[in-house]
Amino acid sequence: MERYTMLICLLVAMLATLVQGQGTRVGFYSRTCPRAESIVRSTVATHFKSNPAIAPGLLRMHFHDCFVRGCDASILIEGSNTEKTAPRNLGLKGYEVIDDAKTQLEAACPGIVSCADILALAARESVVLTSGRSWQVPTGRRDGRVSSASDTDNLPGFADPIDEQKQKFAAKGLNAQDLVTLVGGHTIGTTECQFFDYRLYNTTGNNGSDPTISASFLPQLQALCPQNGDRTKRVALDTNSANKFDASFFRNLRKGRGILESDQKLWTDTSTRTFVQRFLGVRGLAALNFNVEFGKSMVKMSNIEVKTGSDGEIRKICSAIN
Repeated sequence: MERYTMLICLLVAMLATLVQGQGTRVGFYSRTCPRAESIVRSTVATHFKSNPAIAPGLLRMHFHDCFVRGCDASILIEGSNTEKTAPRNLGLKGYEVIDDAKTQLEAACPGIVSCADILALAARESVVLTSGRSWQVPTGRRDGRVSSASDTDNLPGFADPIDEQKQKFAAKGLNAQDLVTLVGGHTIGTTECQFFDYRLYNTTGNNGSDPTISASFLPQLQALCPQNGDRTKRVALDTNSANKFDASFFRNLRKGRGILESDQKLWTDTSTRTFVQRFLGVRGLAALNFNVEFGKSMVKMSNIEVKTGSDGEIRKICSAIN
């Protein structure tokens, strides 16, 4: 009987680990580096005070890392033709935050905490610092040894049709709800005019503008991004709420005020609109709490193709393999 009980306990423990991810678990560093999460938290908070833009930067960096070779911090490696040099990653911010946290962690617990885990934890802190809800982050990832710019070609793009977006997410084990939820991370941060100004002047119909843009919103965007103007100028992705992690991003989509074409398509495409409506609490549909669901989808995303056990390594510095 005692042996049977022990077997059941072992199976339950194994199942819990599998549910959380491929070998990752909450509290992975509780014995080997008990201050790991608090060090990352305080480091992100310190940098955020002087530069709030690092919050959306770190969140997107984690997303871009996970979608290429899994969540293995390969985006942090420096060198020619690495992921960091790819056009789609040139606008990312916050590398200095990860380096700072790594330096402190190496002083406290040498060779224990991976850069991949630091990035996953920093992404959560970025949400919390912008008034979002916290979630438990499974840890135990190891760092990858390969980083190639060509591998970023399959990252979701700002003009991708919904079917293509869904295919890219499905390839990583994420469904349509995860897609809408994670794109909702655009509730914080900005983008450059060059990634959406073609919608304002160079489309067919509606006097050259994208007909899915609200007629009352179009002049505002044209004033922010004038034709032949500075295409590197940054514009909030969530108008009037770019610094707060909330569901207003989805309200803007409903009003035709999405900035990126790929974002607005979440509303215009019926296969994803239902999830937007559920985040907005539309009557007749089962409501979804954006903050709660975001944490769940982030856990799923943060376990994409992770390296654990003897796979990968624990980098001494995040910008280079050992």
